[in-house]
Amino acid sequence: MFTGLVEDVGVLVSSRPRGGGLEVAIRTKIPLKDVALGDSIAVNGACLTVDRLQSDTFTAVMGRETVAHTSLGTLRPGQSVHLERAARLGQHLGGHLVQGHVDGVGRVVRTEDADESWILWIEAPSGLSRYIASKGSICVDGVSLTVNAIEGDRFRVNIVPHTVRSTCLGNLRAGESVNLEVDVIAKYVERLMGGSNPPGLSLQTLLDNGFGS
Repeated sequence: MFTGLVEDVGVLVSSRPRGGGLEVAIRTKIPLKDVALGDSIAVNGACLTVDRLQSDTFTAVMGRETVAHTSLGTLRPGQSVHLERAARLGQHLGGHLVQGHVDGVGRVVRTEDADESWILWIEAPSGLSRYIASKGSICVDGVSLTVNAIEGDRFRVNIVPHTVRSTCLGNLRAGESVNLEVDVIAKYVERLMGGSNPPGLSLQTLLDNGFGS
């Protein structure tokens, strides 16, 4: 589990095929003396397992599922990536609960430079927008953000100056791909309501499923 608060902007050192997936090496300023083999690190929002460690570089293997359903397979050596180690119980939760399981790859459709923020309009894959709510949380390339507007499959996020300085989001341009993870609560609520076409939300249904008393 992660929080969507980027610890470091690392650099992809190498990417090579391994079976049906990819083996990637990433250089980071995260103190790797505090990282163990088998630990989880989110790379642009996708949870990867540390396979090897060097002084300032870790290696992880992505399965074919990860390559097929994220943008990580399109990265090239020299590109920057957002990194976050798994959250620890008891630490401050400054973002929101993020699983590191990418739900789909979105596309940046428009960017705007406002005085107080950098604005991104992103188009979500078909079928994913039903989980996105105005003023709700969404994870974009591993960064916890608040949805400020929705237009069909497109949504807007406003990125404050600190986040622009601390991440790569300010470098995104129209046409580029981003990993999206919706709020996990939305998916569980849908499951409780009986799938993607629920019969309707009622007070009794909520009570029957443990909400309220």
